[in-house]
Order: sequence, then structure tokens, then C-alpha cells
Amino acid sequence: MRDGFYITSAIYYVNDVPHIGHTYEIVACDVLARYHRLAGERVWFLTGTDEHSQNVAKAAEERGLTPQAWTDQILPARREVFAQLLISYDDFIRTSEPRHVDGVQRFLSKLHEGDDVYLGTYEGPYCVSCEEFKAEAELVDGRCPIHLIPVEQLSEENYFFRLSRYQEPLLRLYQEAPEFVGPAVRRNEVVSFVQAGLRDLSISRAAAIWGVPIPWDPSHITYVWVDALLNYATAVGYGEEPERFASIWPADVHMIGKDITRFHAVIWPAMLMAAGVPLPERVFAHGFLTVGGEKMSKSRGTGIAPADLIQRFGVDGLRYAFLREFTFGQDGNFSVESLDARYTSELANGLGNLASRVLAMTDSYFDGLVPEPRSREPGGSLATGAAAMAARYDAGMRAIELHEAAAALDEFVRESNRFVVGVAPWVLAKDPARRQDLADGLYESLEALRLAALFASPIMPGAAERLWGQLGLEGRVIDAHLPDAGTWGGLQPGTPTRRGESLFPRLEE
Repeated sequence: MRDGFYITSAIYYVNDVPHIGHTYEIVACDVLARYHRLAGERVWFLTGTDEHSQNVAKAAEERGLTPQAWTDQILPARREVFAQLLISYDDFIRTSEPRHVDGVQRFLSKLHEGDDVYLGTYEGPYCVSCEEFKAEAELVDGRCPIHLIPVEQLSEENYFFRLSRYQEPLLRLYQEAPEFVGPAVRRNEVVSFVQAGLRDLSISRAAAIWGVPIPWDPSHITYVWVDALLNYATAVGYGEEPERFASIWPADVHMIGKDITRFHAVIWPAMLMAAGVPLPERVFAHGFLTVGGEKMSKSRGTGIAPADLIQRFGVDGLRYAFLREFTFGQDGNFSVESLDARYTSELANGLGNLASRVLAMTDSYFDGLVPEPRSREPGGSLATGAAAMAARYDAGMRAIELHEAAAALDEFVRESNRFVVGVAPWVLAKDPARRQDLADGLYESLEALRLAALFASPIMPGAAERLWGQLGLEGRVIDAHLPDAGTWGGLQPGTPTRRGESLFPRLEE
């Protein structure tokens, strides 16, 4: 029986050097995975690399290597970027792994046995960079609309999947489960596309390309996009480990870029219907990060390396900016100047300043020990604000409106900073008769910091862990779980705190 939360990123083309347009997606997946762990759910977070491809084989040949040796050589660069970004994936699948190859062949055999596959001839445009067959209507002056390069006209014998057979079942799916495709603008595009009529899909190439052989006809190789889609199932035991597969599948969220929505929201569910496999709960297509209004692209010189931005903002600052700066699901125009302003106002002057001043005053006025308040019950304004923040944060995460969750955290930090100014502990400390008022004000401020660290942990895990330690809390923030950890009054009086270094140092000019 299935339990827990299963989230996948798209698997990444192994030939690419990752830029922040790629890492935007994986950070979003990581934030969701971490939040569902925080909520006490069993989480499985999958990512990986897409390795079977004509372009990969060509790149390997140019270097005098086999495709497997070439992908083995360049894979560490992808893993290194994920490590820099603190990505907490549970599994990393490579499409060259035997578990994937075996699963793909089992799945295709199932389609073949069900009369959903037949031999035919494909004639039409093909983009080598996308490794995708295109419809004539999609082309822009005879060029691929994504890579802006001329397409090739192919004519070859292929195996076809009877995609047209699933047009009506797909339309019923979109009607009965409107949340299956998100956000709404992508759902509307998908519905219009399917309503216009579906053509059967080529699922093989007859050429000698590195990939998964068609099980009943090894002279054909599985079309790379069909092969790639199946990673979501093969990674969790499809065909090999039925009990494990049933305990994890279906995926709760397939997180993808908007340019591959049709593969995931049309072809993938149709294939699963044909094989009798339960459908994923949701496909969410995020927008692109753009530079000067154009999609980031290494080939066009607009791909920015994550390491460059981590050096300036720190990994936590960059992760926060990804969520806070852009409306998740829409395109967002990227500029370092805008991130500078966001970092300074909301992290350095916001959470960082709150932590520094409250911990410094606790050190000065109570020897670094959490003071004893009159009451730890949730009666004050910050307790009310914390409850409102937690509700808005949870709603944002579950609706995949990640910008809303980040905004809820920021507003709570602003409210906490306003509270400190209003209480003015530096004034109260001068009056011995108001010692208890001082204790109450600082306790509330410290408890607000504890909750800020807790809810910051999915977005900024490194900074949250440091703040958790500065507050003298036991264990690690990653081991804390809602709802218990989110209850107001969890900070124990007498707990030793420490000031530590600034969470978010000021940026250099």
C-alpha cells in the first residue's frame, strides 16, 4: 500500500553543463521534499540524468570514448552542483543503469502485448538538439522554436504507440482531475492541444543510436523521450520490485520545465493508461528564468553558473532568491542587481538582523540564557503571527505556490523585527522594575526566531541549521517535525544561546 510523498525532477541531459536555469527546478523540488519531511511524511525524492541520445554518442565519439565512458566521466559535474545547492535527493537514476534498461523493456513489452504498438513509417521534421519529432505547425521559419536551428526532414521505419487511442481518456482525465496539470495556463494549453487531435507517436529509431533496444526487435532503439519518461517508474521498482513500487508509486509531483509539458501531461499518462499503471497525481510545469527576456542558454551565452552566484549570495541566499524573487510557475527575468536588493533587504536586514540583535540582547541582559516568561502560552501578537505564517506557508507549499510560502516567512520576520522595535528591550533593561517585561519581550523574540528557523529550513537549510544551533536547541532542525515543533512555546527557559557569526553577511559593492 502506498504511503508518503514522491516527488521527481526532470532528469537532466548529461551533456549539459548546469546553469541556474537548470538548478531553479531542482531547488524547487528540494524545497518541497524538505517541507514534506518537516511535515512528518515519508518522502522519496528522485532526480537523475538522461544519457541515451544521438548527441551523447556523437560527443563520446569525438573524444574517442564509448558513450558509457563519456557519461561516467562528466556525471560528477552534475552531482557536484547538486551538492553545492544542498539538494537532498533520495535516489539518482541514470538511464544507462541496468535497472532502468530492464524496466523500459518490460514496459514496452506490456504495450506491445496490448496491441498499443505497431510498425509504421515516420516522415517529418526532427530537431537534433531537442531529439524530438516536431509538427510542421510548431516550426518558426523552418526552425525549432526552442533552439532556433533548422530541423531535419526524416523518413524512416519506426514503431508507433497508438497515442490517438487515448485522446478521449486524456480529456476525461483533465476534466475530472483539473489539478493533474499545473499551473492553470499549462493545463489550458494541454487541453487545447489534445482537443485538436492526437497523432500516433513514434517510439523507436531504426538507426544505430546509443539507447535501449526494443525487446522484440533489437534493430530498433527506444526513442529517447519514451526511454526518459520511464525513469520515474523504473527508479522505484517497476517490473522488478512490485511491493516497493506499490509503496511509492504513483508520484505526487512531477516537476518539469514548461517546454516538456506535452511529454509529461499527454504522452506519459497515455502510456501509463495503456500499461494499466496508476497515473501520477500532478504534473507541474514551472516557467523559465530569462536574461533580457530570453530563456537562459549556454549556447547563447546567457547561462549563469550556480557557483558564481553561490560565491556572492551563499547557497541559502540563492535558494531563497529563487523562491522569493519569481512567481513560481511563471517566467522570471533574472538580474543580479535585483537579487542584491532582495538579499540585503530581506536576509541581511531581515532575518540576519533579527537573529543578531535578539541573540546579542539575550547575551547582554540574561547571560545568554533564554529568559523565563510569565507564560509560554500563545497569547501574544507574535504567537498569532506565527500561526498565520504557518498556515499560509503550508498552503503555499501544498499548492506549489512556493513564492507564497517564502513571502509568508518574510512577513513573519518583518513582524518580528517590528515587535522588537516596539518592545525596545534596550530601554526596558535600564529599569529594574521592568525586568519581567524584558524577559517576556526577549522570550517572544527568541521563540519567533526558533519558528523562523524551523520554517526556513526547507528553503535555507544551512542558515536554518546554524540559527537552530545558536538558539541552543537540541538535535538538528532537519530532525524536527510538525505539528509538535511548530507549537508556540517550545523554547525552554534556561537554554544557553550563543551569538555566532552573522547568518547573512553584508554584500560587497
